[in-house]
Amino acid sequence: MPASGTVRERDMELTFAITGASGTVYARRTLQLLADSGVVETINLIMSGTAATVAQVEMGVNLRNPALHEINDWLGLEPESRLIRYWRLDNLAAKPSSGSYKQAGMMIVPCSMGTLGAIASGAGTNLIHRAADVTLKEGRPLVLVPRETPYNSIHLENMLRLSHAGARILPASPGFYHRPTSIEELVDHLCFRILDQFDIPHSKRTQWTGEEVEG
Repeated sequence: MPASGTVRERDMELTFAITGASGTVYARRTLQLLADSGVVETINLIMSGTAATVAQVEMGVNLRNPALHEINDWLGLEPESRLIRYWRLDNLAAKPSSGSYKQAGMMIVPCSMGTLGAIASGAGTNLIHRAADVTLKEGRPLVLVPRETPYNSIHLENMLRLSHAGARILPASPGFYHRPTSIEELVDHLCFRILDQFDIPHSKRTQWTGEEVEG
């Protein structure tokens, strides 16, 4: 990856997965920020079946077997946008399933404990698991955003195992030092941190400044 602050042409391609943990709002906002970044050319999107159920509950949107224009509408993109390339969960012949298909890495936002466990075990059964396994074996960044509480010892051991394998564990734990006044500002804080893992430009409004805090 280029050094921090490097200006990059719009040619980055990555895989983005949404699973059935609570936090669909994080997925939507991160995808929007990727679209606005000016450096992402293609996003290979994969969604689990449970992700669609959670999206319906949390955001009132139907993402079960969506057409591309429905995904674009959900993200606020132009109907004809080709930024998103949607892959079915059972399509193990899809491009993200092969290490020979070059891309920058993968994000799973949010990442359920079931998905995390399957990746940690190496016994994946769908395209999300396979794409994550490929990302690790090729030494590319894999960012997992778990949203669960409390963690039991199995969850923690799986996260440690994946960390040792090279994954970056980024829990959905937004900070408060930027004094957020809305849910949107809390969501943005976490999504900016996700983009930081790929050195993707974004607003710096939630960045720690190091300035002294007056009493």
